[in-house]
Amino acid sequence: MTSATAPARPEPGNAFAKGRRAFRNWRRSRPFWGGLLVALASLPIMYFPYNDLSVGALRIHMATTAGAGAAVIGLLLLALGVSVWFQPMIRIFAGIAAIVLALVSLPVSNFGGFGLGLFPGLIGGALVCSWAPNKEQSEETAAAADSDSEDEDEDEEVKLNQLMVDDARPAGEPAAPAESTRSAEEETTSE
Repeated sequence: MTSATAPARPEPGNAFAKGRRAFRNWRRSRPFWGGLLVALASLPIMYFPYNDLSVGALRIHMATTAGAGAAVIGLLLLALGVSVWFQPMIRIFAGIAAIVLALVSLPVSNFGGFGLGLFPGLIGGALVCSWAPNKEQSEETAAAADSDSEDEDEDEEVKLNQLMVDDARPAGEPAAPAESTRSAEEETTSE
C-alpha cells in the first residue's frame, strides 16, 4: 500500500475505540454540553425543596409552598436538556426556555437550588442558544446527496469547455476533434 492509496485515518481496531469515535461524532452534531448543563441544573432545583440538608449537627429542612413549582421547573429543565440532544433544531426555543426557567427558579426554588441550579441553567441555556451546526458536516451531507450527479456534472463541464473552444475558433476554420488539434500543435512546436 502506498501513501497515495492509504486511508487518511485508519479505522480503529477495537470496539471501544469505534464506540468512542461514534459517540464523539454524535456529540459534535448537537449542543451536547449545553444540554448536559441544563439537565444537571435540574437536580439541585428539585433536590433542596424536598430533602433535608444536614451540615454537621445543623439540620436544615426547606419546607416551602412552592415545592410543586420547584418540581415542575426541575422536570422541565431536565426535559429541555435531553430534548436538545435528540432534536437539535429546537435549540433556540430550548435555550431561551432554560434561561427563563433558571431565572424563575430563583424565587421559587430556594434561590435556584442555592445557585447550584441557577448558574448551570443560565450557562447551559446560553450554550444551547449559541450552538450552530458545523459547516463541514452540512457540506458533507450535501456532498453525499450530490455524489450521484457529480459524474453528470463533469460530462457537462467537458461539453461546455468544448463549446467554448469551438466558439473561440475563427469563422472560416472547420471544427476538429480535440486530439487532432493537439497533434497539429505538437508538430508545429517541434519544427
